[in-house]
Amino acid sequence: MSFKIVVCVKQVMDPDTPSSAFVVDETEKRVVPSQGIPPVVNGFCENAVEAALKIKESRSDAEVIVLSFGSGFVMDVMKKPLSMGADKMILVETPDKDISDPFQTATVLSEAIKKIGDSNIIICGQQASDWDHAQVPLGISELLKMSCITGAKKIEVQENTVVAHSSNPDGYKVVEAPLPTLITVNSEIGEPRYPTLRGIMQASRKSPELWSFDDIGINLDTSFRSMTLTELYVPVSDQNCEIVEGESDEDSGRLLALKLREEKII
Repeated sequence: MSFKIVVCVKQVMDPDTPSSAFVVDETEKRVVPSQGIPPVVNGFCENAVEAALKIKESRSDAEVIVLSFGSGFVMDVMKKPLSMGADKMILVETPDKDISDPFQTATVLSEAIKKIGDSNIIICGQQASDWDHAQVPLGISELLKMSCITGAKKIEVQENTVVAHSSNPDGYKVVEAPLPTLITVNSEIGEPRYPTLRGIMQASRKSPELWSFDDIGINLDTSFRSMTLTELYVPVSDQNCEIVEGESDEDSGRLLALKLREEKII
């Protein structure tokens, strides 16, 4: 029996998308995908893949399974973890484009993990760059009734336990938990490796498994949302900037001080 490591990843809008290309449909309450700018795998999720591959390198029996939930998957994007060295990928597709509810995501992923079966470690990125909820990993651990270690910078797998070094404001702490357990990571775990040419060629020959809600036993008619999105919009700044100029630096400073006094700021 293999040592199963499930890595949860998410396809997100490229965080480097220029603000001019960022469009929100306020009526539908969703972000409109930018034309010509492909999505990416969430950055912290790539760190999670790297953490799993490091464990795999230390165990000959380790199997890395990448799991994602969403819609509109771009295969060239989603196959990156496979080209990095993951063994298998499962994509749970939904016809619903509004998947911002963290409890819904945690429910779907936890049911998919149950279907995979006998998972020893679940690794998730600390948070996603689109909604920044940082709630999904905690929800998965709660639903699966397993321990959760957050912010791991180093992971050591022992016979029946896992030891993780997690950062805190004063340094780091060492946490031990029984297997199976869920671990979240961020960039401190290490930079994600670049896919090699061999890895890219191998990934091109692998086809992700596509699962539906029916495959994991979830009824679309069943409401399991915990959050209602009431409004989504791009903030508008209405602040004015006034340039205070004088004949010299000293004069500019004096005029600025007078202006701040008039506004009762000083």
